Amino acid sequence: MPRVCFTLQVRPDRLDDYRERHAAVWPEMLRALRDAGWRDYRLFLRDDGLLVGTVDVDDLAAAQAAVDATEVSARWEAEMAPLFTAGTDGRGKSSLDLVFDLDAQLAALGEPGSQPTTARTGDRP
Repeated sequence: MPRVCFTLQVRPDRLDDYRERHAAVWPEMLRALRDAGWRDYRLFLRDDGLLVGTVDVDDLAAAQAAVDATEVSARWEAEMAPLFTAGTDGRGKSSLDLVFDLDAQLAALGEPGSQPTTARTGDRP
């Protein structure tokens, strides 16, 4: 399953609100993401509001559309929209291109990977 990496911009004056809301996401929102095919979804937030997300998903646009079709997503997005910079609402994800994969290059050399296969990305130091 491909991993997607994307960025968004949280308003710097709303970082605490963003962190607080993500400390305990609504259970029905968690289920909507899971049921739409979002796997190993993680968000990283920098002090200037740069938000970087990673998710394992077959098709980000299709998975986003499936989540958007749920009632809980409409409520969640309405609550989250004021936390993002002008012109974005949390849905305008800018995907990043993968330019380096240590384990893929090691595998091409016939070498073992950098982590046991049971390790999850993001758990690495």
